[in-house]
Amino acid sequence: MRAIAAMLLGYYPLPPSEAARVRAALAFPAEPVTALDPCAGSGAALREITSGANAVRLGIELDSLRAEQARSSLNQVIHGDALQTRCPSGSVSLLYLNPPYGGDLADYQRERMELTFLEHTYHWLRPEGILILVIPQEQLCVCAQVLSFHFRDVRSFRLTAEDSVRYHQVAVFAVRRSRGKRPNAPASDVLQVERELRALAFGDPTQLPSLPDVSDFKYSVPPAAAVNLTYEGLPLDEIEDLLLKSSAYRQVGGILFGRQEAVVGRPLTPLHSGHVGLLAISGLLNGIFGQGKDRHVACWVNLKLVDREKEEDSSGRKTIREKERFAHRLALAFADGRTAILS
Repeated sequence: MRAIAAMLLGYYPLPPSEAARVRAALAFPAEPVTALDPCAGSGAALREITSGANAVRLGIELDSLRAEQARSSLNQVIHGDALQTRCPSGSVSLLYLNPPYGGDLADYQRERMELTFLEHTYHWLRPEGILILVIPQEQLCVCAQVLSFHFRDVRSFRLTAEDSVRYHQVAVFAVRRSRGKRPNAPASDVLQVERELRALAFGDPTQLPSLPDVSDFKYSVPPAAAVNLTYEGLPLDEIEDLLLKSSAYRQVGGILFGRQEAVVGRPLTPLHSGHVGLLAISGLLNGIFGQGKDRHVACWVNLKLVDREKEEDSSGRKTIREKERFAHRLALAFADGRTAILS
């Protein structure tokens, strides 16, 4: 996985406008349904996709902050790895899967993460359950075999929101084959769908239809009873709480976190502007000052400026002279919300 993607944990959330278009393509029954997002993020996407439905919403999220946010939108949230979470097979009405984008789950494993998550989670869907898979267009190729063999009525749509275009996102809608029908599915049909998906993966994105605001098709979500997810991985919440108390953390704390320097006392002689400048740009004059409405946080920044002067001689020849200089800028944030920048 690329460095920037690793920092995001492969997290590329579905834009709200695209989530609304996905919702327009779904039909929910009056009976309760169970919807699951194995990479829930803040839970906003699944909430929008199931808006107005009688749904039990389940989510799994690796990042602790996003997992906490998701708990305000979903009925049950597991803070942990979806690949170490268990769900009863054939129990979920709707599976919304926007997996991490990339490869290299481990040094010894080179499989794409999109395929790994799809293989791990698709069997959680009940027969006739609906899959919504959001992946980069080129990864249709690696997911083609699973989609063609285990699903029917597979349709792919190009997403048009700004972030979706940047990551070449497509949305795949599919219906889980019934167990009784899967062995009887003609091999020619399965191979035809697989070939079409592989061709779409490397085709012109504009040849894919975009997901419309008002759909002329509907995927019917079947009812399903509520289920409980079981997490079999390490308890990440407890580990994070105990980390600060561990002896190993205390030993490396002095190396990882430098001691905060403080300036105390009165100087023997008044400081001239050079002294003040050195203290300011070194961060020793940063801090919290004042009382009441004047209480504020101060932060000094050193800036490099370039002054340009234009000269023109008698022959009309122009010369631009540049002179570099340094200046200080003071940023202030007051307790009542006011901000100021002094330079």
